[in-house]
Formats: sequence, C-alpha cells, structure tokens
Amino acid sequence: MKKVLSVVIAMSLLLLAGQAMAEKVMTPDTIDGVKTVDAEWVKANQDTVKVFDARKKGEYVEGHVPGSISAPYKEKSAKVIDFDPSMDKMKMSKYPTDKSTPIVVYCNGVKCWKSYKTIVQLKNAGYTDLNWLRDGYPGWTDKGYPVE
Repeated sequence: MKKVLSVVIAMSLLLLAGQAMAEKVMTPDTIDGVKTVDAEWVKANQDTVKVFDARKKGEYVEGHVPGSISAPYKEKSAKVIDFDPSMDKMKMSKYPTDKSTPIVVYCNGVKCWKSYKTIVQLKNAGYTDLNWLRDGYPGWTDKGYPVE
C-alpha cells in the first residue's frame, strides 16, 4: 500500500511540474504572414487599427489599452504552435466582417497564448492585415502608457 501511495504522489508531483512548465512556455517570436508589433507601434496607429484584448473579461475590466475591444479567447488547447482550435472558444462575431480591416490582438505578454491563438484563427479565417502585440498588456503598461 505504501508503494502504491508513493507512486501516486510521485506521479501527481510530475503532473503538477509539467503543468507549471507548460504555463511558462513562451509564444513564438513571429507568426507567418502576421506583423509582430510593439506598444509604440500600437500607440502610433491607434486611430487606424482596431485593437482587441483576448484576455478574460475580468482582466479587461481591471485595465486595458484605451479603445480596445474585449474579445476573450477561451483556451482549453495545449500551449503549442500546432494547438487544436476545436478545443477552444472565440467569438468571431466580435471581429470586423471586412477581413482587410487592420487588427491588433494582445493578451498578457509572451507567456500568454490567447493572442497567438486568436491571430492564428483570424489568419485561417482569411483576415489579411493582422498585427500581434506579442508583449501584450504588460508591454503597454511597462511603457507607462495610459489605460482604461
């Protein structure tokens, strides 16, 4: 019985360690066909792009890039480049019907996969002017830019 308990505890610890490591996996630096932008670029182009926040609604309410639209990405898939989008939920109706509209998507920085996954799904849906604020909300606030 002690052996079984020891094995169960060891396996549980390995599982928890694996989950913790997965949470720390950084997103790729780039996405083919998508412009990776920084906070300065977003600030300079806010009048000509639509900015979307892929974080949870509660995070958006606590603070967001001024003028950004809350479009939470509900993530269940693995935090990997070839994730399974059928496991996740996103409301395409939040995004412009004109697929040539310039769009910026952000979330909680380089270890947050929600904006990456949103951009990939938008790209696969035929959107053509996609911009990824990979540094996300932390990149915006680190510059001292205003928030709503």
